[in-house]
Amino acid sequence: MIFRQITHDDLGCASYLIGDEKAGVAAVVDPRLEIDEYLNLARYMGVSIEHIFETHNHADHVSGHGRLAAATGATIHIHRDAQPSYDHEPFDDGDEFQIGTLVVRALHTPGHRPEHTAFALIDTRRGVEPWAVLSGDTLFVGDVARPDLAIEKSEGARGIFHSLHDKLLSLPADVEVWPGHLGGSMCGGPGMDMKVASTIGFELAHNPTLAIADEDEFVAQALAKLGPQPPNFRSIVELNKGPLLTDGVELLPLSPRQVESKRQAGALLVDVRTDQQFADSHIPGAVCNPMMRAGFGTKLAWIADREREIVFIGRDDDDGRRAGQLALAVGLRKFGGYLHGGMTSWRHEKREVEQTRRMHVEELAEYVLSDADHMHIVDVRERHEWEAGHLPGSVLAVWYEIDGIPDGVDAERTIAVVCASGQRAATAASLLQRFGARDVVHVVGGGIPTLTGHGVELHTSERTVGAGA
Repeated sequence: MIFRQITHDDLGCASYLIGDEKAGVAAVVDPRLEIDEYLNLARYMGVSIEHIFETHNHADHVSGHGRLAAATGATIHIHRDAQPSYDHEPFDDGDEFQIGTLVVRALHTPGHRPEHTAFALIDTRRGVEPWAVLSGDTLFVGDVARPDLAIEKSEGARGIFHSLHDKLLSLPADVEVWPGHLGGSMCGGPGMDMKVASTIGFELAHNPTLAIADEDEFVAQALAKLGPQPPNFRSIVELNKGPLLTDGVELLPLSPRQVESKRQAGALLVDVRTDQQFADSHIPGAVCNPMMRAGFGTKLAWIADREREIVFIGRDDDDGRRAGQLALAVGLRKFGGYLHGGMTSWRHEKREVEQTRRMHVEELAEYVLSDADHMHIVDVRERHEWEAGHLPGSVLAVWYEIDGIPDGVDAERTIAVVCASGQRAATAASLLQRFGARDVVHVVGGGIPTLTGHGVELHTSERTVGAGA
């Protein structure tokens, strides 16, 4: 049989090409928006993609089912409760599909979403029992799904509990678990692993969430570790429910003069180079969102306005085009274009640029220990991180909530922007600069947790942590 996992590293998504090479038929499960790899693999293996299976209406990325169906003529299958507006063949719990000698059995596992379904795979050449389960967004390696992207979160958590204990965990221990997401995805919790697969037995033994046998305790813990809901998940679900998306969005190369015109008209300029390159020289008002790190698209969805044009600034044209592809995957479709020739073309025309000062975390520690007071310190981590330990006198401004100069911060004073590692601070510093802060400093080389190693004490609402505490 055919079994290939295809990952989208920026989003932490996993999709699957499955089938029977001898029978010449295949199916794709949870296709991503870029479908070339499925088509190339099918052509290489000499099979026809005749089925597309969706585990659910995805909330974190735009599905490629429309493009793939248009390219192959394949039938789209999704659970009856999904109720999409596109042509499809609905299925119910327990329905089976024959793909050569491969049997795909639907296991309805609501909770993450009401229609969510896992797929048990049976290779009839080898036996009648499932050898693997495509667990979608119910069971991950090391964690389980979040319950709050479709229904009331407590109801969703109870649904996940029963889907796990009544369906997935009743499978034999040696059944392989192939999830719909890897570590870093917004659809799971902090325990998600970067491993691509596991087994039912291993997860039962080592996944701490599965050890919770009491339903009420499971619900309480599921809600306690929930992160913020992404701002565009409802719009992504609506895109995935139809009508089918079969076309992309044209992304045009822009001259520096055109980029300047777009900037003056209010477009969001997103600089996708490294934060070091951004700090050295960037277009005034641009926002720093490095594409070299996973999560570019998800991060962009937090800061972009769906109704405002986005212009991408990269090192070259390839950067601009790739940024557009990643933005499309999270449901953003209003693009002004990309800077043709990258920042080199902007500098060649001697157009205005800005810089962002950088400060190593050791320098911040020295500043704090010197008890100086000429600089604001803005902590852009999540609130739960802040509550676990922060610098006294610092201002909390979660990076994706920055829509101006935070209360209590003087835009004319020096502002040091810090997070846990320096990554979120890069974007936050550029946002503050965009909103008029005069002297912004990006703290690099670490962040708040690093400070305790340099003799700095952190405060919580209950106690002090760090040196001498």
